[in-house]
Amino acid sequence: MSKLIQTISSGLKDIFEVFTLELHRIFTDGGVMLIFFVATLLYPLIFGAIYKHELVRNLPVAVVDDSRSASSRRFIHKLDATPEVNVDFRCNTLEEAETLMHQRKINGIFYFPKEYNDLIVNGEQARLCLFCDMSSFLYYRSVFTGASSVMLDEMRHIQLERYAMAGTTGADAEEMIAAIPYDDVKLFSPAGGFTSFLVPALLALVIHQTLFLGICILSGTIREEGQTVNVIPERLRNRSVYRVVLGRSLAYIMIYIPLIAIDLVLLPRVFGLPHIGRLGDLCLFLLPFMLATVAFSMTVGMFIRERDTVVLTCIFFSVVLLFLSGVVWPRSNMPAFWRYFSYLFPSTHGIQGFVRINSMGAQLRQVQFEYLMLWIQAGGYFLLSCLFYRLFFLHERLKQEGWTFELNGKRLSLPLQKNSMDVDIQ
Repeated sequence: MSKLIQTISSGLKDIFEVFTLELHRIFTDGGVMLIFFVATLLYPLIFGAIYKHELVRNLPVAVVDDSRSASSRRFIHKLDATPEVNVDFRCNTLEEAETLMHQRKINGIFYFPKEYNDLIVNGEQARLCLFCDMSSFLYYRSVFTGASSVMLDEMRHIQLERYAMAGTTGADAEEMIAAIPYDDVKLFSPAGGFTSFLVPALLALVIHQTLFLGICILSGTIREEGQTVNVIPERLRNRSVYRVVLGRSLAYIMIYIPLIAIDLVLLPRVFGLPHIGRLGDLCLFLLPFMLATVAFSMTVGMFIRERDTVVLTCIFFSVVLLFLSGVVWPRSNMPAFWRYFSYLFPSTHGIQGFVRINSMGAQLRQVQFEYLMLWIQAGGYFLLSCLFYRLFFLHERLKQEGWTFELNGKRLSLPLQKNSMDVDIQ
């Protein structure tokens, strides 16, 4: 019993020693400090400021009215009253409106043909031409939304007039037009805007990417500058390697607990983002997300030889991970290869679960798959990182002690030079 207690005590001391050494490395590395504290807090603030307004409103549009009728003027008047667009230009020809579009002065063109009113009066289907600026999807969405709302109201007005001509008025006509009344309710995003849709996913991705970038930079520094002896004492490298992995992991976890609380719990409330999930479920879900991200980053970090390499890798994968998360594009429409490939990254399940709990009010049991996958990733990457650390320490020891073996009757030896990989054959 005393031996067990002594072993546990020794293990805790070793873990604490690695923990303090890793904290010292973090707080003495300006680049890592910038990523962990400045980038992690600054990026969410920038996202919140940029996407403060949920919707794009008051877009300038031009109108070309060849009909010059009461019907077209009524449509234009209603269009100008919508919050999405403003009728800033009334052009005589389509060529004039196209010039304004090329000059980026308008984001849409509404063209009323000469026969527009005549077709309505004759009870036929009228045609309205709409040209939208597709340089940004938000421009198209706002212009089309404004046009659709006015079009639906105009259809209702025209139908009422036709029923009145047939002798049906009042409540009877209203019931015939709206035989099945309905209410338009936007679930989980009352404003139906871009901020509520994208920013929660970006907040979770910022946590994943800054943690990944910082850990890999620290790992790359060890390999680049040969700091193994200073970072991990010799006596710890000869013991259970899990103590080294746990000690380093605890340093990152301690730093990121308050950062995650600020980014994923506080900021959605500050920016007015949807936050209808239960705080307890959210905290329980974020625990394996943080552990899996730390373990994944430490595993990948073993392959980083230069600290600058990971910066390019992180920039490249940030957009890829956002698309693989299933927020920008539905996962059900992804090819099977990319869907299963995304399972390698904690950000995939982390973003899915965070959005569903925080923005959609899901309970922990309703994100059971993502929750379980994060725990599997945390355990799997922890074991892989322990294995890679063991191989790394073994490689370092062989370089220091020298290595000799026989191959096909010839003696091969590894010299004792620090950075030499030449093999002498005798």
